[in-house]
Amino acid sequence: MKIALMSFEYPPETGYGGIGTYTWYQARALVKLGHEVHVLAGANEPIPLTAHEHDGVAVFRCRSNGLAMLGLKQLAAYRLWWTKNRLENGLNMYRVLKKLNRQHHYDIIEMPECGAEGLLVNNLMPGTTVVKFHSPARLIMPYYDVPRADIALCSLVERLGMVRASAFSACSQFMARDARDKLGIRRPVKVIPNGIDLDLFDRAAQVDIRRKFDLPRDRLMIFFSGRMERRKGIHLCKEIAASVLKRYEVAFVFAGQDLFNYMANEILPYLGGEKLRGSIHYLGRLDLTDIRSLLSQTDIFLIPSLWENCPYSCLEAMAAGRAIVSTDQGGMPELIRDGQNGLLASTGDSTTFISCLERLIEDRPLREWRGSAARRTIEELYSDTRIARMSIDYYRECLNNGAG
Repeated sequence: MKIALMSFEYPPETGYGGIGTYTWYQARALVKLGHEVHVLAGANEPIPLTAHEHDGVAVFRCRSNGLAMLGLKQLAAYRLWWTKNRLENGLNMYRVLKKLNRQHHYDIIEMPECGAEGLLVNNLMPGTTVVKFHSPARLIMPYYDVPRADIALCSLVERLGMVRASAFSACSQFMARDARDKLGIRRPVKVIPNGIDLDLFDRAAQVDIRRKFDLPRDRLMIFFSGRMERRKGIHLCKEIAASVLKRYEVAFVFAGQDLFNYMANEILPYLGGEKLRGSIHYLGRLDLTDIRSLLSQTDIFLIPSLWENCPYSCLEAMAAGRAIVSTDQGGMPELIRDGQNGLLASTGDSTTFISCLERLIEDRPLREWRGSAARRTIEELYSDTRIARMSIDYYRECLNNGAG
């Protein structure tokens, strides 16, 4: 089968978040199963269509710079940043696919709903397409300080990019329900979780992370990794970290881009004025090697998000065999079974996160048992090839049913 995966996000140039990580793992897993996979990715600066191959995956990058793209830049003057991004993605992906179609015929074209890569492809081009739901703008934009007009227009653009797709999938039962109930998708949505390549993850280069970042060697480590934004629950971490660090000699470590200055303006100044037994460390934005090294050497991984679907931050912490304290929102209870392979805290309630962290800090066997159970969950249910086989079965079902 010849498969195209469309995603502006794709490592390393545009590997910003979970959609890019999913595409990275999924493309390689599909190649392992013997399929030909092309990734149609974006670029940060205008470039002509370029191609390279990595691990058997053909990666095509392009960013148009015509009059239409220049015109879309004017939307930034009206603070319509998200809408601008979606329109640029939709136009760029359409142009790339038109060029590639001169040489290739794809059996299946998969794209995320978030980013509107399918805006013109699904409306103007023939073929069988699958839209996979990750993080729809209509559901996540209210967590950001953006104009209502941008929310409305961006949500409309994404909807126009998805409704004429041949078929739909989602990373969780939670997202499939919301696609029906909140996005108005009336056709079936197949649930296919995200997968992870355990061999690649385990073989990743390791560094002595405590030495590299001057972290204390004699303290239990609690780790938060992600964008420092409200949707990820960073605003809860001031109270969580303060309570834990006042009682326990532990190291609380944060890694991620501080786009909205939560760390710089709130958490670090506040904790700097408190009398703490433990220590706080902000490492900024790190590369994958450092993140994986931190995961392998930390003791507890914290996910206090207000909205999550099937995040790779959790999958990778599970793969590393870490004890996890997670929000009980969205798709998280599908990954973390409370009391079995991790602990769930009440979304938005700092006190329940503090309670869960204290349980794990005080009970090493409990931490190790939960971490081992998390690793087994990944091995049994979320390996990359298992998920890729589920995807191939669904692709074939779409083709056999004449979708598109």
